[in-house]
Amino acid sequence: MSMTRRRVPVWSVLTVFATLAPVAALAADDPVDHGTTAWMMISTALVLLMVPGLAMFYGGLVRTKNVLSTMMHSFSAMAVIGVLWVVCGYSLTFGSSILGGAVGWNWDYFFLKGIDDVIVDGIPEYILAMFQGKFAIITPALISGAIAERVLFRGYVMFISLWFLLVYAPLCHWVWASDGWLFNAGAMGVIDLAGGLVIHVSAGVSALVAALYLGARRGFPKTPMLPNNLVMTMTGAGLLWVGWYGFNAGSTLGSGLDTARALTMTQLSAASGALTWLAIEAIKFRKATALGMASGIVAGLVVITPAAGVVQPVGALTLGALSSLICFYALQLKFRFGYDDSLDCFGIHGVGSGFGVLALPFFLRDSWLQEAAAAAGGSWTALDQFGIQVMGMAATVALAATMTLLICVIVNKTVGFRCDEETEEIGLDQSLHGEEGYGFMTTR
Repeated sequence: MSMTRRRVPVWSVLTVFATLAPVAALAADDPVDHGTTAWMMISTALVLLMVPGLAMFYGGLVRTKNVLSTMMHSFSAMAVIGVLWVVCGYSLTFGSSILGGAVGWNWDYFFLKGIDDVIVDGIPEYILAMFQGKFAIITPALISGAIAERVLFRGYVMFISLWFLLVYAPLCHWVWASDGWLFNAGAMGVIDLAGGLVIHVSAGVSALVAALYLGARRGFPKTPMLPNNLVMTMTGAGLLWVGWYGFNAGSTLGSGLDTARALTMTQLSAASGALTWLAIEAIKFRKATALGMASGIVAGLVVITPAAGVVQPVGALTLGALSSLICFYALQLKFRFGYDDSLDCFGIHGVGSGFGVLALPFFLRDSWLQEAAAAAGGSWTALDQFGIQVMGMAATVALAATMTLLICVIVNKTVGFRCDEETEEIGLDQSLHGEEGYGFMTTR
């Protein structure tokens, strides 16, 4: 089919340029990097998506009589921490160091009153504040997996409020604030791109302490406590996987090469973790389970969380595989030692991400080590960085363990933490919320 060429009148071209000229001038004066800002908005939404994903993941794993109460633990964190973050959380974490560097504070961040027209590196500070706020929301929600099916809702709300103020805010300041002492440790600081220490290790250690303090559920481990809905758990695992792209890639606070690296390593580690867990089950039990698949996904995701910005594909695949192997056997510890980490928060999040924090120095890309050596004014090796990582791990474990125990005592002595036997037997959905997850009741 032939096409007839048509001349474009000169006047029409001039008209287009005249129309676009003011737009181009405005764009040149606009301090906002719209591409990066759009990506950070998407990342913020992806991280928030992980919270209902976590609610579904956990909700499917408990018994029918506790499904709503378990999901409420995740959803309520969006409300409780969502408000605390705006009131004082952003200031405590990213304000200038006070009290000898223990925590931060900036009155401009109090109620976010001083950032209304602030642009940071081309991104409105509102977006940065909201992005970081989603991390603050999901972290205490992770802990709920270890204490599910036996805590009072009022006690849980008080627990996550105090935990956010006394554990998350100081630790986040140490690791991620520009004047935090772990941020500035060694040549390049402790490596924790998206929260291996700040989120998963702190939540995992705190989960173990809280589980030990509360004691086991009635009947554990002799009475079978089977998941009520593995379909929901699998759906939740899928949402977590998708949301984790915002979690890790968004933590580069850009939309360039580092972002592409973090996103790729996240995908590879999750896939490697899932495949390895399936392979272990196939060899050991001659069956590959849906629960195993979901567990492997999370094991692969948590191990790459601190490392996604500094390792290459071989490192991501290796870390994902090793994390699944280690977490698979770590889950057996609760039966050996008798503690009731209900939904394996410590066994996967604490152990898997802790392994990632300590193992990542041995998979660092050469270019990162060269930058570290230049910053150190000499040489910098994987062992040098390993020492910094160990220091970060020790500080995280010490803070999380001691403060969580103190918080548990305070909550229990004031509003109460653990429910009584009758409430636990009936189920928390009916006893504490007056609702039924599926329109019927069962004690299974």
